[in-house]
Amino acid sequence: MLTQIPPEALEARVSGVGLVPGRLRDQLDGGPQLLVFLRHFGCVFCRETVADLRAIAEDHPRFPPVLFFFIGSPTEGRAFMRRYWPGARAVADPDKRIYAAFEMGRGNLLQMFGPGVWAGNRRARAKGNTQGKRSGDIWMMPGCFLVDGPRVLWAHEYAHAADQPDFTSIPDQIP
Repeated sequence: MLTQIPPEALEARVSGVGLVPGRLRDQLDGGPQLLVFLRHFGCVFCRETVADLRAIAEDHPRFPPVLFFFIGSPTEGRAFMRRYWPGARAVADPDKRIYAAFEMGRGNLLQMFGPGVWAGNRRARAKGNTQGKRSGDIWMMPGCFLVDGPRVLWAHEYAHAADQPDFTSIPDQIP
């Protein structure tokens, strides 16, 4: 597990949605933040994650600010976030350089189509989420890291594409 954000990620120039101009480092000021690496915008679990985090963040004042990462252009990110969380911040990473720095990998068949994914699909759809048009790398696994500046305080290792941490417990991970 990462204990520090890799320097190549911190120094990467970023663009996207709701960001201050500059590098990833410039987005991380002000205390703990939750970095969430999304799969692809058509993914029902990606949509579920953004909707769930929006609801939790709006209901829990201690919830840390969220910074999303996505594989696509800033234009695609703006369109997606406008629909699912208009006030969200998100980093476009079409070349997956930051994904690679955080050791985000591609899933295998079991991680993409196994029993946990089928159960997660029912869960996500029961919340009103739908599958959309596939975009980006449909094999990319998601990721979630609680950071404070360059330090990684906590991370969730996803077992499969539909896996989700208990997002409501994240404020308890902040020292």
